Formats: sequence, C-alpha cells, structure tokens
Amino acid sequence: MASARIVLNPGAVIGAINPRIFGSFIEHLGRAVYGGIYEPGHPDADDKGFRRDVVALVKELGVSAIRYPGGNFVSGFRWEDSVGPRDQRPRRLDLAWHSTETNEIGLHEFQDWLDLVGSELMLAVNLGTRGTAEALDLLEYANLGRGSTRSDERAANGRPDPFDVRIWCLGNEMDGPWQLGHRSAEDYGKLAARTARAMKAFDPDLELVACGSSGSGMPTFLEWERTVLRESYDAVDYISCHAYYENDGDLGSFLASGVDMDGFIRQVAGVADAVQLERGSDKRIDISFDEWNIWYNSRFENVDKIAGVDNWPVAPRLLEDVYSVTDAVVFGSLLITLLSHADRVASASLAQLVNVIAPIMTEPGGPAWRQTTFFPFAETSRHAGPIALDVSLTSDTYETERYGEVDAVAAVATHDEASGSTAVFVVNRRVDGPTTLELDVSALPGTLRVDAVSLYDDDLEATNTATAPGRVGLRPNVDVSSDGNHRIRIELPAVSWTRVLLVPGH
Repeated sequence: MASARIVLNPGAVIGAINPRIFGSFIEHLGRAVYGGIYEPGHPDADDKGFRRDVVALVKELGVSAIRYPGGNFVSGFRWEDSVGPRDQRPRRLDLAWHSTETNEIGLHEFQDWLDLVGSELMLAVNLGTRGTAEALDLLEYANLGRGSTRSDERAANGRPDPFDVRIWCLGNEMDGPWQLGHRSAEDYGKLAARTARAMKAFDPDLELVACGSSGSGMPTFLEWERTVLRESYDAVDYISCHAYYENDGDLGSFLASGVDMDGFIRQVAGVADAVQLERGSDKRIDISFDEWNIWYNSRFENVDKIAGVDNWPVAPRLLEDVYSVTDAVVFGSLLITLLSHADRVASASLAQLVNVIAPIMTEPGGPAWRQTTFFPFAETSRHAGPIALDVSLTSDTYETERYGEVDAVAAVATHDEASGSTAVFVVNRRVDGPTTLELDVSALPGTLRVDAVSLYDDDLEATNTATAPGRVGLRPNVDVSSDGNHRIRIELPAVSWTRVLLVPGH
C-alpha cells in the first residue's frame, strides 16, 4: 500500500489565517442573484424575497466575505442604477454575459442579504467603462456618515448608517481582451493608482485590490503584475489572482491542480517582492485570490454562450456546472494550497456561491441542495484554527503529463493554541488505491481524541442533484489507529479529501 508521513509541530507556523480566506463571490450573472439568493414567491422566501433555505446553506458553508457585483459584469455596471426606488431603476443590457439586468437587487438589498448570512461586503468598482470620479461617488455613498449629497441620498434610500465597506476591488480582469474597457498594464496601472490615491484621500485605512492577471496562462502574466505594481505600489494593498481548473481528460494532472495554484502564488508574490525591493519600500503587497474554483469553461464557450442582438434574457441558466466527487477532491486541494500560503494570501473568493459554478444549487419554486464541493469548504471553514502550520510531509509520488512528478498526498494543518486542537486537511490523489497516512503527533500536548471524515466514492463521477441531493457527502473515517501519543495512522481512500481533527482529551 502507498504511504505518506506528516510531522505536526505547533511551532512550525506559516502564518495567521485571515478569515477572509473563506470568502466567496456573487456576480449579477445567470441565476446567482435572481432565482438564486432572491426568489419572491418561493415557499421559503422571506418578506424581502430572499430564500431562507439558501441563507441557511450559506451560513452552514461559513462564508466570511463576499465579493460583489462582479466579475466581468462590473465593467459595464452603473452603480447608481442599483439604488433608489425599485420602480424607478432602469433595465440595462449586460454586455459581459449577454443578458438583461433589471436592477431589482442592488446595493441596499444585497447588504440586507449579507446581514442575514453574516458576511462582509467586498465591493468592486467599475474601471472598465468608468473611472475615478464614479468610484469616489460610490465610496462617498457607501461610507460617509452624513452631510454630503451622496451620503444624504443613501440615508433617504433607507440606510442612515454607512455600509462601511473596508475592502475594494479596483476593477476586474483588466488584462483580458474579453473585458469591457480592456487596456494595457501601464494604462490600467495608472488608472488604478489615480483611483486608489483618491479613495485613500477619503479614508487611508481602506484596503484596495489591484487587478493581477486573469490567469497564469495569460501571455502577459507576471509582466502585467510588475507593470501594474510599479505604477500603483504605494497606493494599493493587494494584487489579485484568478485561477480555474477543469478535467480535460488528463485525470492525473487535474488531481494535481493545486501544484499549479501553488506556483501561481509563489510567482506573483515574487514579482511583488521584486517591485518592493526596486522601490525600497517597507510595505509588502499581499495577494487577494478573489476568483478560484473548478469551472468547465469549455462547456460554456461551446454550448451555453448566448448570442443575438435581440436576445437579452433575464437571469438565464449560465455556468451551472454539476460537480463530481473528483471535482470536490481537487477543490479541497485548492483550499489546502490557499491555507498553505496563509502568510501571503490575505483574502480569497470562491467563485461563485449560488447556481453559477457554485457549491449551492436551487430550482425555481423547488429545493436548494449542496453540491459535492460544498463539503470541503464547509468543513475547512468550520474547523480551521487561526494559525496555519507548515507540515513536514513525505509522500509517494506519481508522474503527471502537465506537472511532472508530484506528491500523491497534499496536506496542510492548522492549530488553535487556546483549545490545543489541531486540524489536518489532506487529499489522496492516487487513483489506483488507498494511501496509509502516518501522523507524527509527538509534539502535540496531551492525549489526543481523533475525529476524521472523508469525501470519496467508488464512482468518481457521482454528483448531487435535485432528485438525489444526498448522493455524495462526508463519511466517518474509522480506519484510524494509534500507538498512544506519538503516531496516528489513517487510511486515505483513493481520490479522496479528508479532515482529521485532533483534540486534547480522552
């Protein structure tokens, strides 16, 4: 049987875990908003039209912050359309997703929903078709108490107290030719710098995210980051990363997607540090990985894309990927990678949250259910301690077409000094059988109680659906043995994600 070994040491600290690493993303795209979080007339809708079943699932998922309203959508968005009396809000064409935006849900309504689920608002400004002045208007509307035209307008629209948004995205994917307002790195960097400096003139404590590359495969990757940061380094706090993965038939490489994400983070951090050195700055730029997920983009491009000059549907079914067991295992490995860089990744947004490449799905008038990817996120957000640990891992390896030789096991651990509990999150990438994992726990204090759950299935393509919402889920892992306070052995099923919780006590 294949084997792996992890040495757990609470002194081997990577860094503190920012709760925003468990963030998500809702864009005005497809059925994410209309028919997702909001469905007046649904049997489980509240008096504002929000689906209570979705609220409950989002709370169970443990989402800390939600990026809004886009995404590609934001580059054509006029924020003024989304406030004020609903019956006076304009219907607009959304060129990003070839749809009609009714503006029935806007800034106030979305904040009302955030208050229900207990998540922080991460707001994006339009630097595609708009600029600094419009961003300042939105900032004044959202964050000033009273005494100006915009802040008084907000109060008149039903919210006397400010939204007090602390973290802002300066546009979206401005390196992408698909983006409205796409421009060069130098032009975007100058616009981002001007906007950031103006916003910080209002409030120097705002946290601002500059657009990094839309993916590591972009032809301008790294040179984009270098140029943007040279223009804006003093004014911004984070550079963004976006990454999506899909199984194109090369299963071994797909299971190793976390290797690619790891390299992405290291390279972007390296460029940021190089610009810091150039400038002789004491300030460090961290990473906002504000779009990540499994996304079968090839399906969208080849099947679901909407076209036609007279065809602008409202809330069409778009990007409604159905996730398999394999997808969930890879998804869990991406979370492991993010936590492994907790010293550098200060914010992350699972893209997206409901219906659109999402862990939560709904049917109009019908049920809401958990996709397979729901479980690794919910378990990790619930059990991760405040500190990420650098595990000492040795593992059997296997060969991939895309990444060469990789470890068959990937893992990260977290620790809570107050309770003494340690959580280990681990994936077994092996397809041909289980792996025996040995945990060296001799550095952990006291007698340990072990609780383990795994996500796996004999059918790697098994999914959850409206008619079979519980087909895939977590299973107690009882293949655990211990020699006392030194070593714990656990069997990891083939193609599996596992959470091990080590708690002091009998």
